Amino acid sequence: MNTELSQKIKENGTVYGTCIVSTSPIWSKVLNGSGLDFVFLDTEHIPLDRTELTFLCQVYNANGLSPIVRIPSPDPYLACTAKDAGAVGVLAPYVESVSQVREMVGATKYRPLKGERLQGVLEGREKLEPALEAYLKKYNQGSLCLVNIESRAAVKNLDELLNVPGLDGIIIGPHDLSVNMGLPEQYDHPDFENMVQEIITKTRRKNLAAGIHFPAGPERQVKWARNGANIVLHSSDMFLFAQKLREDLTSIKTELGDRINLSEDSNLAI
Repeated sequence: MNTELSQKIKENGTVYGTCIVSTSPIWSKVLNGSGLDFVFLDTEHIPLDRTELTFLCQVYNANGLSPIVRIPSPDPYLACTAKDAGAVGVLAPYVESVSQVREMVGATKYRPLKGERLQGVLEGREKLEPALEAYLKKYNQGSLCLVNIESRAAVKNLDELLNVPGLDGIIIGPHDLSVNMGLPEQYDHPDFENMVQEIITKTRRKNLAAGIHFPAGPERQVKWARNGANIVLHSSDMFLFAQKLREDLTSIKTELGDRINLSEDSNLAI
């Protein structure tokens, strides 16, 4: 497994990634040399089956870009499926409880141990034999466990969530968090910004990684990185293509004197 991403995060370095929606392998060629550390593959909102996910994970791993896969729900079996596909990191969506984090740690740091034995270890009721502990450490070397913080309930429980051993970091889902707060897509609202800062500050104080995923321009990424975030998850291939195409067509049509009839409702957030 590619351990470079995990090592960089553990050393408190800043890592850079983008969401890839396209299932075309040609994107690996486009992204190679782009300065990215990882690609974000989202199976929560994008209809990727196991074959497609495995294909993409293997292609990007072969090109030195670590795949972080968001699974559809915080389910340890789905996390294991993503790991089997070749995911370096697993991101569980909409996590709010300690038990959910613990299950994600079990799936990403103790695989292939399962069942009652795993539960006993995670709850501190059982100890691993030295040989098994060494085996699992080697087997899961470089594996990252990440969770989405996307609700007031998650923020309320944040201290407890961050105390679960084995968690590597959090990524804020700004869209769902803003909706949960009753401030849909009001990303510059003082209450939203204060909550994001609280999440990042608490997470970084625990020496864990923190990031936020915005689809639009780089300004917010720079702002939150300057305020402590060290996972820069910027936009997506779909949004960046649409954004650049709109800009170029506007420029071309303006120069040629043609009517500009672009829709304002792109709704490309993931």
